[in-house]
Amino acid sequence: MECEDAKVKADRSRSKKPTRQQIMQRKKQIEELIRSAYSSTKDHLSHFPNFHNYNTNNGLSLFLESGRGNKLSSDLKNYIQKLLKVNMEGPYGAEWPAEEKVKRREMSSPEALYIFVYNKESIVGFVHYRFTIEEEVPVLYVYELQLEPAFQGKGLGKFLMQLVEQIACNSGMGAVVLTVQKQNTSAINFYLTKLRYNISSISPSKVYQQMGVIGQEKSYEILCKTFDDEAKAVLEES
Repeated sequence: MECEDAKVKADRSRSKKPTRQQIMQRKKQIEELIRSAYSSTKDHLSHFPNFHNYNTNNGLSLFLESGRGNKLSSDLKNYIQKLLKVNMEGPYGAEWPAEEKVKRREMSSPEALYIFVYNKESIVGFVHYRFTIEEEVPVLYVYELQLEPAFQGKGLGKFLMQLVEQIACNSGMGAVVLTVQKQNTSAINFYLTKLRYNISSISPSKVYQQMGVIGQEKSYEILCKTFDDEAKAVLEES
């Protein structure tokens, strides 16, 4: 997928070092992009009517709704906590108790944006994403993609990530970035093989490799899919 916001074009000339004024202008443009993406009047899902429903030939019929972390009901908060525990306690292992506390704080943040997936009876999964800056590149960061076990392996995860990528492009972001536990091998295969994401140059394994550091490993990788040359150079190739 290729996309680029007209307001924030990468400087393609590598023969000249950018001036301080150009650097400051670029910084302001990125900050404005992030502010615009977080506008309280924006419902990102509304821009993509083809993604409001997910229907399959075998009778699966689902619909999507947007949400914000500071407007979650108690029922939604409880659901998020329970599904996270079901899906992530295993991959995190001994790190889960501490990580669970972090995720509990994150989910109610005003910066937490959601896409919730429902069937006729109940909620069956969600995406938690945010707009942020990584290495001076505006990105959409996927904090969570969680589905009920019974709804995994049905193409829904790919559908939701395609939606996320459309939202990123429409908002002028240079990439979609996410973190995945190394123990979660099915998720790593899903992103790298099926969705063609790459291990980012800012992922610990790549950073340690570039530094020549041996024996220091983290339990996670940072993956990305970039949409323009600038983001690619910074998040994949540097």
